[in-house]
Amino acid sequence: MEILIILILVIAIIAFWVISTQRKLVVLDENINNAMSQIGVQLSSRFDALTALLDITKNYDEHESTTLIETIKSRRSVITAKSNPDDVLKQEGVISEALGRISMVAEQYPELKADKNYAKLMDAVDSYEKMVRTSRLIYNDSVTKLNRDIRMFPTSLIAGMLGFSQREYLETVEEKADMPSMK
Repeated sequence: MEILIILILVIAIIAFWVISTQRKLVVLDENINNAMSQIGVQLSSRFDALTALLDITKNYDEHESTTLIETIKSRRSVITAKSNPDDVLKQEGVISEALGRISMVAEQYPELKADKNYAKLMDAVDSYEKMVRTSRLIYNDSVTKLNRDIRMFPTSLIAGMLGFSQREYLETVEEKADMPSMK
């Protein structure tokens, strides 16, 4: 009888540990999904500001603006909680390319750079970029926490069985560091 009680107690302790570990991993995984969603929101807002910026450039260079708008529309995708870091990098690449081309137009038309709406929209684009950076930091921090827990014993014993695997980090885009100033 004592052995049965001890066995039931051991099974209960193991079951409690598995359940609490699963719950902890779910929280960590959801934090990553939330962080990715936040990146999507910020990129979407940045795209909206970029589109408004392109509308202003229409008055100065119709062909370049129209080409950029079509390029953005065809290459833009929505970043969701289930997106991966490569999706984010592709979207940031589209934004960086468009900003570089807008900068070239602004260099050709100094009156565009002097336009108050252009300046306000560039400030908005910069502000959204800062928010994306913050969201990226939060995402990578959340990935670190999940990956660390998955790799550590004893969680590593059951993480795979529960369907959890390590997640990828958002890497820094080297071209962004070399981007020209938009002001």
